[in-house]
Amino acid sequence: MEQRGEGQGAEAAAGSQAIEADERYQRLVTTRSRFGWRLTIVMLVIYFGYILLIAFEPHILAWPLGNGVTSLGIPLGLGVIVAGILLTALYVRRANKVFDRDLDALRKDYGA
Repeated sequence: MEQRGEGQGAEAAAGSQAIEADERYQRLVTTRSRFGWRLTIVMLVIYFGYILLIAFEPHILAWPLGNGVTSLGIPLGLGVIVAGILLTALYVRRANKVFDRDLDALRKDYGA
């Protein structure tokens, strides 16, 4: 006696293999991956640039801003954090508008 739901696993696996073989899906995966790596590289350059500045040119970060006690290092450090947030927001926005739309179209075409 076949248990309820056993046949559904094989159908789902066949459907996902068909989607994975589709040229549009492969293009989507490549585009999404390339975009993610570009953003990762930008963030790494920003982060390691800041760390290298701390390591090799700390006097630049010590420049005072105005007449107060705040130095250039504080806004630059905050800039690194804000850059991470903005790059994440950029990825989420593109994922929601482009990547998810394309994936939903594929799912609809394959009845998934």
